[in-house]
Amino acid sequence: MQSSSRSATDLLRKVRKIEIKTRALSHQIFAGEYHSAFKGRGMAFSEVREYHWGDDVRAMDWNVTARLRQPYIKVFEEERELTVVLLVDVSRSGLFGTAGETKRERIAEIAAVLSFSAILNNDKVGALFFSDKVEKFIPPKKGRSHLLHIIREMLELQPSSDGTDIGAALRFLTGAIKKKCTAFVLSDMIDVDPQGNPRYEEALKVAAGRHDISVIKVHDPREEKLVPVGLVHIKDSESGRGAWINTDSAKVRKAYEDWFAGVGAKEKKLLNRYKVDSVDISTDGDYVKGLMGLFR
Repeated sequence: MQSSSRSATDLLRKVRKIEIKTRALSHQIFAGEYHSAFKGRGMAFSEVREYHWGDDVRAMDWNVTARLRQPYIKVFEEERELTVVLLVDVSRSGLFGTAGETKRERIAEIAAVLSFSAILNNDKVGALFFSDKVEKFIPPKKGRSHLLHIIREMLELQPSSDGTDIGAALRFLTGAIKKKCTAFVLSDMIDVDPQGNPRYEEALKVAAGRHDISVIKVHDPREEKLVPVGLVHIKDSESGRGAWINTDSAKVRKAYEDWFAGVGAKEKKLLNRYKVDSVDISTDGDYVKGLMGLFR
């Protein structure tokens, strides 16, 4: 009983710490950028009216213009609120970290910043936690207590599976959220076939056609290159498969770097194909700059 009480106290302390840090960032930096980046995309058609000098010609309604034989434009009004959904990767690879913070810890902090930014703009926020299946879904709602519930789950949730299936998360999003939403995929994006090709293309294509998807990729700097430390045994944290490799071999190190770079290039090409904005953030870097770049 005492151990359970101590655990709950530790969790509350962690929640409070992340709330203080990320709420301050959201107030000082991100709320305005978030608003300009995403509120501007939530536009609903209102009516058509006659064209006035200085109007944006991109809003021209050519069908009405042709029918009435004088220029008319479409008028849009900003939707009062957005629905934001965070797709949070809780697979076992997120426990890796060599820079004082694991990938999952960095993802949790970024997700909290996004959540506070949304709440500050009076938007609904939901969260979908996934491994190689959907572990938990928290439907979008407003309010601080709901937001703290999401943060607690990010810190406390213990996934029942180790693997990663980004496609499963995207398919669930498409089925669960009918109205267009702004969705952030927070993951290391390591979900590829043996040739290094992303396994989630079809699900991304469908989801990106219905929702406004952004990818926030989090990686650890040690994942990019092998350090020459002799013969070592490596193990895939998700599949459990292992192998001995000679890290002193320049050929082995080069092959690994090429594979890792190739995976990243294929991922970037896929995201560009479906017009999905993305940013790559390292566990040892300042994520503020990266998020600001994404918002802009």
